[in-house]
Amino acid sequence: MIRFSELMSGQTLLPLIQAETPEQGVKIAKAMADAGLGLVEVVLRTKASLATISAIKQQLPQLTVGAGTVINEGILQQAIKAGADFIVTPAVSANLLQALKNCGLPVVPGVSNTADILLALEAGFTEQKLFPASLSGGPAFLKAVSSVFQDVRFCPTGGVNEHNKDEYLALDNVIAVGGTWVAKQQWVEQQNWQAITDACIAANKA
Repeated sequence: MIRFSELMSGQTLLPLIQAETPEQGVKIAKAMADAGLGLVEVVLRTKASLATISAIKQQLPQLTVGAGTVINEGILQQAIKAGADFIVTPAVSANLLQALKNCGLPVVPGVSNTADILLALEAGFTEQKLFPASLSGGPAFLKAVSSVFQDVRFCPTGGVNEHNKDEYLALDNVIAVGGTWVAKQQWVEQQNWQAITDACIAANKA
């Protein structure tokens, strides 16, 4: 199966979309695509999230669209049915990891400590999400675990922003960084799609 890092195809930003309507989500995704991004994640935190995934897949078929905030098998199946290309979770459990192993899609399970990392690694996942990164030790934690978990690479999210992203990306065990700072709520409310495009361009610079 293709890995998340392969889906990223050199993209260092995992931009997060939180939309109140599918139409809004499509406009956010288009602004991100206009920045040259080929992959986005829709966080399943609103009632419109699943429909947003389907709408983006239909209207912007060139984009790879992931589903985030997957916390149980029921939500996982809904995300797959909506057309998600990959799955991201905020945390792990034995039950959830088993479902993720069998889902047939690339998965980035969320971890916040060494026990989580080992649990996900034992389930076969060598690409993981550190969440919430800023409250879980940040770059210092990732640097500390790099020699212990030498085969694991991370996509930190949660507290990552334009001011600290480069500190994460400088680490050898970081694939990419994720965050909502590239699609600030005020820009969405103002329909300032160019601001989102500009922020994504700046954030994805190597």
